[in-house]
Amino acid sequence: MDLKNDSLISEFVLLGLTSIWELEILFFAIFFLAYASIMAGNILIIIIVIFDSQLHSTPMYFLLANLSFFDMTISTITVPKMITDFLTERKTISLWGCMAQMFFLHFLGGSEMTLLIFMAVDRYVAICKPLHYTTIMNHQTLIGFVLLSWAVGFVHTISQMAFTVDLPFCGPNVVDNVFCDLPLVIKLACTDTYVLDLLVIADSGLLSLICFILLLVSYTVILVTVHHRSAAGLSKALSTLSAHITVVTLFFGPCIFIYAAPFSNFSVDKFLSVFYSVITPLLNPIIYTLRNQEVKAAMIRLRSRHKKKREVS
Repeated sequence: MDLKNDSLISEFVLLGLTSIWELEILFFAIFFLAYASIMAGNILIIIIVIFDSQLHSTPMYFLLANLSFFDMTISTITVPKMITDFLTERKTISLWGCMAQMFFLHFLGGSEMTLLIFMAVDRYVAICKPLHYTTIMNHQTLIGFVLLSWAVGFVHTISQMAFTVDLPFCGPNVVDNVFCDLPLVIKLACTDTYVLDLLVIADSGLLSLICFILLLVSYTVILVTVHHRSAAGLSKALSTLSAHITVVTLFFGPCIFIYAAPFSNFSVDKFLSVFYSVITPLLNPIIYTLRNQEVKAAMIRLRSRHKKKREVS
């Protein structure tokens, strides 16, 4: 994919969250701490799943470790640039940098979207078909889920970026957001982008909405199935699925509003973009660790193992 030579601009200007210096210093501190927490929390989950034998052999935690990887990388694509921009008066990003940012955002976002669906499948099999769980959710199935999620994310981003990189940009070059995203960048092209706008709505917006509805329906089916079996099982299923439903809502909510709802007020999209790239990856480790006794127990086991190794050495 090559950028057209008739693009007269070489960079985009990002307006960011504010132009008030005092607020930018405050946001710098907040987002720096948030990004550090995102990296620490998600890396901790990955390490626990990899090195704890009980969690490593559990399909749900294998998928959770991959979710943490997606959260980390999505944040890394946007947040470090966002943080450094708080310390600069003129916030710019090169044309290629903007294209790369959009490519990887939709690549990883589409992959995470697919992975969340596979996590719902895992919960359905675990709760509704417990006797066949280990047979269905075997190692080959899990590897297939992860590879398919990467493949779907790649097709998702290529289907949009293949047309976006060919757009001519001759000015203006101001993006009213904290990072480059398709709906705003497309509007700056010096050509009619009506068809491409529809493609983005169909590819990103409707896809997010459909997947979100399907996930909610699947969780409802699980709860209804468990309710018919036993009231006690319903309570346990609710406890297990509440974290998944929260993550799904946090992830798909901003995507649906940004790509499916044509807001005229872009400040709404700006807030949701920050929520999507900072808040959701920050909350996922909290949701899955503070509410999960198995993860807490694994942390204690790893700490004890590390302490014994230090004593031996």
